[in-house]
Amino acid sequence: MIKLGVNVDHVATIRQARMTYEPDPVTAAGLADLGGADVITIHLREDRRHVQDRDLELMCETVFTKLNLEMATSQDIVDIALKIKPGQITLVPEKRQEITTEGGLSVTSQKKILTNLTERFKDHGIYVSLFIDPDERQIVASRDVGAQSIELHTGSYANAKSDQQSSELLEKLNEAVTIARNVGLRVNAGHGLTYKNTGPIVEQLDIEELHIGHSIVSRAIFVGIEAAVREMKDLIYKHYMIKQSP
Repeated sequence: MIKLGVNVDHVATIRQARMTYEPDPVTAAGLADLGGADVITIHLREDRRHVQDRDLELMCETVFTKLNLEMATSQDIVDIALKIKPGQITLVPEKRQEITTEGGLSVTSQKKILTNLTERFKDHGIYVSLFIDPDERQIVASRDVGAQSIELHTGSYANAKSDQQSSELLEKLNEAVTIARNVGLRVNAGHGLTYKNTGPIVEQLDIEELHIGHSIVSRAIFVGIEAAVREMKDLIYKHYMIKQSP
């Protein structure tokens, strides 16, 4: 069964719009736990545009399930991660001007620094994943630097303009999963996934975790975090059972 990672960054985005204390992403993480989330994901950005250091510290103490910290390779964030020791870190690219993460990490151009960072995290007992595009060179490079898993960037699939394009991009993701498994990597996926486009991902990709944020938080405005998470869990289960049927 595919696990669901719920990203609560956008709860913090709403809070920071008024620079106040609510809504609290830590509370959202707890409610997502109660709704059935298997993983809680947050991204501590260098500019602290949404999640703050205190949010991370409190979540490390209160999240029932695995805490997955998305982060760039900047030294101050690395130091925080090594101190806090979340269950998993996912290294991602980061640009100050972007609204959200725009693409996968270029592992091939940063092999030395990523190898060193991966070794440091693993020495501290922290599981290491890399957020990459479904590209064979990046997959093999992820293995080479010592990552334990990858998260495939599903943004292009999510933004497909036609059924044909969607099918082609889904096949590309499927090929990437096969390559990754063949080189010994575990595989997750995420970015831009919604209640409308997650089904085919579940049915066709042999992956372990889906990481979904914006769509769940958007749905939560109308039904609450617990219910929004349960709805996504139910959707994943439904399509997983379709996949298992003869």
